[in-house]
Amino acid sequence: MDEQGVKLTVFFEGPFWVGVFERVSEGKLTVCRVTFGAEPKDGEVWEFVLRNYYKLKFSPAVEAPIKRTAGNPKRRQRDAAKQVQAVGIGTKSQQALKLQQEELKACRAQLSKERREADRDRQFELRQEKRREKHRGH
Repeated sequence: MDEQGVKLTVFFEGPFWVGVFERVSEGKLTVCRVTFGAEPKDGEVWEFVLRNYYKLKFSPAVEAPIKRTAGNPKRRQRDAAKQVQAVGIGTKSQQALKLQQEELKACRAQLSKERREADRDRQFELRQEKRREKHRGH
């Protein structure tokens, strides 16, 4: 049976509040990081999720085993307390975010290279045109 789940962790990092969406589907983990700015209230977070969830750009999938939740209510309460005390995001999430960052970096490098080559070609054409103008004769 295919299990799916989404988890949102909101924490303070530097001057801003950050939210990390972790989505598990078919044993693969994808992550998206959102900067909220000022400390968001519960209602603001819920509204953000409702309005913007489908617009979020998640990272490429990383292999992640699905953890079973304990049936014992006291154990669940202890696990929730541990998650609240944990600062930041998990290592699998960090790997997924790093992979997304590297892909975006490669994309930006490709675009800047294309722009640079197009600019170089345009400058060359302008020089050739100027050269032809000089030799045209009056």
